[in-house]
Amino acid sequence: MRIGLGFDVHNTKSGKPLVIGGVIVPCEFGLDGDSDADVLCHSVIDAVLGALNLGDIGSYFGVGTPDMMGVESLSLLARLTPLIGENRMTVSNLDCTIIAQYPKLSDKREQMRANIARVLQTPQNRISLKFTTPKGLGPLGNKEGIACLSAILLEEK
Repeated sequence: MRIGLGFDVHNTKSGKPLVIGGVIVPCEFGLDGDSDADVLCHSVIDAVLGALNLGDIGSYFGVGTPDMMGVESLSLLARLTPLIGENRMTVSNLDCTIIAQYPKLSDKREQMRANIARVLQTPQNRISLKFTTPKGLGPLGNKEGIACLSAILLEEK
């Protein structure tokens, strides 16, 4: 078995769409980043790379490069999926927690889970997605950003 841990956080930015788990969430702001700044996908990518001992999203895909500008993070995760199989592993469980004061995301949970499961080529019942608020504390509590923490368990096939 291999365990990977991923974390990502992005500042909010008006004028950008808010994309989380490949889902466009209606909101007056999005997240700032080279790509679509999808904190869920970025966190899962880091968890997968960590479990496979392949570094992190920045070292694997690069940061600030022209080919990263505006790219869909779900497609980046899709590029990693073959590495799981190439290492003779399979996704046993993925547990993610999104930390956001706003907007409410729970009505998008199943769509986000379905997207992640489809891209990781694993049953949706192996994907856990939770939401919590920072209770008004700090930058996340002031709606200045959104964060995500992910843990993945990969098992040998």
